[in-house]
Amino acid sequence: METLDFCPVCNAGLFEPFLICKDYTVSREDFQIVRCKSCGFAFTNPRPLPKELGKYYKSEEYISHTDTRKGLVNSLYHLVRKYTLIKKLQSIVRLCGRPSKINPRSILDIGSGTGVFLDICTRAGFSCIGIEPDQDARTSAMNSYGLDIREETELDNMTKKSFDVITLWHVLEHVPFLNERIIQLKELLKPTGIVIVAVPNRSSFDAKYYEKFWAAYDLPRHLYHFTPKDIRQLFDKHGMKIERILPMRFDSFYVSMLSERYKRGKINYLSAVMIGLKSNLKAIRNGSEFSSQVYVIKNR
Repeated sequence: METLDFCPVCNAGLFEPFLICKDYTVSREDFQIVRCKSCGFAFTNPRPLPKELGKYYKSEEYISHTDTRKGLVNSLYHLVRKYTLIKKLQSIVRLCGRPSKINPRSILDIGSGTGVFLDICTRAGFSCIGIEPDQDARTSAMNSYGLDIREETELDNMTKKSFDVITLWHVLEHVPFLNERIIQLKELLKPTGIVIVAVPNRSSFDAKYYEKFWAAYDLPRHLYHFTPKDIRQLFDKHGMKIERILPMRFDSFYVSMLSERYKRGKINYLSAVMIGLKSNLKAIRNGSEFSSQVYVIKNR
C-alpha cells in the first residue's frame, strides 16, 4: 500500500476522514477515502501500489474488461450501451466535425477496454488508437475488431500534438499518476483539439443517498472521487478549461442498481429506478450534478 502525503489537486497536506468503503467486486477489503481540508478533493488513501492494482480488476463482474452479460444488471448495461455508443459518436462529430479525406480526424481512447467504442468510431471514418493496460481486454479488442490497441507505456512514444480528440470514458478516476497523465493529454492534443473526460460525480444525489454503498466509489479501482469543482480546478492548474458539461443520464440507474445490491444484499429494482430518476431530476434543476458527467476540455 502507498499513502499520498499531498492532495493531487491543490498539493496541500492536511486531510480528514471521509468514508470507509468495501470492495464488493473482488477482494471484500475495506478502503478509506480522505478529503483535503484545503480544497475538499476526496481520494482513496492509502491505496494499493500501482503494480498491485491489476489484481483488483480480475473479476468477471468488471464489465469493461470482460463484456460479461451474466445477470440482469449486466444485460441491461449492454442494452443501454448500444444507445450510448451512438450518442457518444454523435457528440464527437458535433464537437469536432465528421472526418473526410480532405479533413481527417484522429481519436486516442485511453482505457479502451474491449474496444466497442473505438470500433464504432473506426466504422465512422475516424483514425483510432486505443490504450489499454489490461492484456486480456487489449487482446479481445484486437481480435474482435482488428483495432490498434497499445500498452499504456506507448503513450510516451506518441507524436506530440497529433490527436483531434482524446477520450477517457470513466478512466481518469483509475489513473495512479493523475497530474502526469493530464500533462500527457495536453502534449498529445492538437492546438484545436478536445479532451473528453467522463467521471462519476460524488456530489450527485445518488452518491449522497447511498453514501458508503454508492457503487461509483468502486474502491480501490477508483483512486479519485471527483466533483465538477475538482475537475475544473485540476485542469485549470494545467492550463486547460472546461468548454461544456454533458450529462450521462443512464448512469444513475445502473449505479443505483449496484448500490442497492451492496446496501441490501439484493437489488430492489423499484427503489433503484426511483433513486436514479430522483437523481436525474435534481440534476436537471441544478444544472450539473448528474451521477456521471462528461467534461469537454480544451487547451487555453
